Amino acid sequence: MSERKSLPVVADAPADPSRRAFMRTAAAGAAVAALSSCGVEMEDFLRGHFKEFSPDELRHVLAKVERKNLERFGKKTTVSATGPRPGVEFGYGLDLSRCVGCRRCVYACVAENNPSRQSPQIQWIRVMEMDKEHGVDLAHANHYYEADAVPRPGKFYMPVQCQQCRNPPCVKACPTQATWKEKDGIVVIDYDWCIGCRCCMSACPYGARHFNWATPTLPADELNPHQHYLGNRPRPKGVVEKCTFCIQRTREGRYPACVEVCPVGARKFGNLLDPESEIRRVMETKRVFVFKEELATHPQFYYFYAT
Repeated sequence: MSERKSLPVVADAPADPSRRAFMRTAAAGAAVAALSSCGVEMEDFLRGHFKEFSPDELRHVLAKVERKNLERFGKKTTVSATGPRPGVEFGYGLDLSRCVGCRRCVYACVAENNPSRQSPQIQWIRVMEMDKEHGVDLAHANHYYEADAVPRPGKFYMPVQCQQCRNPPCVKACPTQATWKEKDGIVVIDYDWCIGCRCCMSACPYGARHFNWATPTLPADELNPHQHYLGNRPRPKGVVEKCTFCIQRTREGRYPACVEVCPVGARKFGNLLDPESEIRRVMETKRVFVFKEELATHPQFYYFYAT
């Protein structure tokens, strides 16, 4: 029997710096190729967080969004990044005794906030028709009612949108910090940081977040050119979006589009910190409740009965 010879022990060779450099370059090249195939530019992928922008960086990013809008729609747009006003905390009130279920708020929101019009069709507000005999009962709610005339006998209507929670579960669920709550109460999304994981959608108990499954369809003649970076600028495929209290309007002292269009005055909006505001008068004089109060999300969206 021949003697088995052991293999010689060879010390680890020192790493070749040139090989490491080659591997890094190859990996970076693969990443760029993958991002390009998805329509994402490397600059956007490596961009810092919105809250960390310097003034020069912010101007550069806003100008780039405006340039992309012009290339895509052939229409000049103005994209702002107006921040929260000191001493302002927005609150929203909705009078269930007045709402007639006409859905004009839905259509005004679509016209204002540039969601996809079709394939997919996205609406940030949904109106539920409910039976008066059951009260607020989701088990008997009809999201897809069709009627020649509203309100229908024996029915009442409850619109639902982002509740702008003080304790937002969607923010806690986001793994990239792409969504957060601003000082004026608005929960915002940085679409360039959203990775489309939809964790926030699973966490939201109000069904208020919507995912772009396909490249949004938005005719140029229907584009609202007055936009906010954290609000109604056109969103890409693969990100989540939602109501922002029309941030492009409210931070300039205007009402949200849904409040302006309501034909029966069922929607109220204002500064919760101002004792003379309309929303404060509602809070102090009406029967007010919040949706799914038992979840302790503490919405800044309040339902009430004026009569």
